[in-house]
Amino acid sequence: MNEHPKVGLGVFVIKEGKILMGKRKSPHGEGTWGLPGGHLEMFETWEECSRREVLEETGVMIKSIKFGTVTNDIFENESKHYITIFMLSEYCDGEVEILEPDKFEEWKWMDWDEFPDNLFLPLINLRKIDFNPLT
Repeated sequence: MNEHPKVGLGVFVIKEGKILMGKRKSPHGEGTWGLPGGHLEMFETWEECSRREVLEETGVMIKSIKFGTVTNDIFENESKHYITIFMLSEYCDGEVEILEPDKFEEWKWMDWDEFPDNLFLPLINLRKIDFNPLT
């Protein structure tokens, strides 16, 4: 077996102290809450990927994009392994919409301290390292 971990990217979109969260619909993490994001494409910068994924999934434009942290995420039940890059950004413009209804069923602005328990694995792992995107 000559497989390698995939590179995923999650984007904290911050607006007035709240974070944009989506309830996942795709089989990968179905029913959990996660961030806008996706796979890093070949030759794409982390900032470009952040901008593209957030716009494709939510219709929102972001600014002040910078690196946050990274997690090592092993989805044992799905036999998947991801390195997840977390990026920080500020809301810039646009109305939040469900533009990929096969992947997300809703978007919601949430407080960091009030995240639901059913989080997507990379966010569970992020909490274990005590990372706070608002500080």
